[in-house]
Amino acid sequence: MDILAQVLDRVRLGGTLLFHFELGYPWNLALPARPYALFHYLSRGSATLVLEQGRELRMTEGDFVVVTRGEPHLIYSDSRAKPLQILDLDRPSGRLGVVRHGGSAQPVSTMICGNFTVERPSRGSVLELLPPLLLLKSTDGGGGLNTLLERMVSESAFARPGQDVALSRLTDVLFVEVLRSWIASLDYGEGGWLGAMADPHIGPALQLIHERPEQPWTLGNLGHRVGLGRSAFSARFTKLVGQSMYRYLIARRMAEAAFILESSDDGIARVASRVGYETAAAFSKLFHRHHGLSPGRYRAIRRFDRSRKQGNILEEEMAD
Repeated sequence: MDILAQVLDRVRLGGTLLFHFELGYPWNLALPARPYALFHYLSRGSATLVLEQGRELRMTEGDFVVVTRGEPHLIYSDSRAKPLQILDLDRPSGRLGVVRHGGSAQPVSTMICGNFTVERPSRGSVLELLPPLLLLKSTDGGGGLNTLLERMVSESAFARPGQDVALSRLTDVLFVEVLRSWIASLDYGEGGWLGAMADPHIGPALQLIHERPEQPWTLGNLGHRVGLGRSAFSARFTKLVGQSMYRYLIARRMAEAAFILESSDDGIARVASRVGYETAAAFSKLFHRHHGLSPGRYRAIRRFDRSRKQGNILEEEMAD
């Protein structure tokens, strides 16, 4: 099992390219808080990114940055320029093209901006594991990331048939490439379970938990399966993953249960059994504690949200 692929599939990763900017000096953009991660790729020029609490990051040509918590921030070539308030980041479908802003002086900067979203957010999700501000320099990601970003720049420059679909697919791949680049840069003990996947003992343990979350795993039997004693395995798991094996197992079971509830018609007792609980009552209590909703209520809300979203998409397609 590819753990990362499974997790990204379960949370329903998505993304949208929102803007393609051409920015004449001086320029200043103000981006509001959003309930998702925002990314910016500076394909030409230089800029400064400042988060609301004051953290400042200097960007040079080829830099890619992710504001993973969607915090409000400024990006500018000159802080004295009046900020352009980007109040609505959710652009109308089919209207992506070059947005020109700023003064008439050189140098001209070009930048694409977009978002990463997860439809099923959960504790310890991929986005939560990333640092609040993630910077990948043009040399960090290797040829794959740089080539993909340049492809997105060219694809977003002009409105063409199928543009939204092409950019949506490219954005999904982009997030995977970003994660790969970030994981490769981690030192030992960093990155939670993402970083721990590379450990020769904890990586296989994570694999087993993800493949068979319904199994009655204990520190003893799981440690034995990966070649460590109970105490050594417990300490190593907690150090690398950032939480105990039991807490991780529960979170994994609850994530899998949420997926089953939304994607199948299995009864609550059957869902409980599929994720390792003998009674529906015990499972329901733990599920409510983890997700804040009963299993039945969770299923109803998620399905209603999905049908409403599909209805909105259909209305947009008919309007176009």
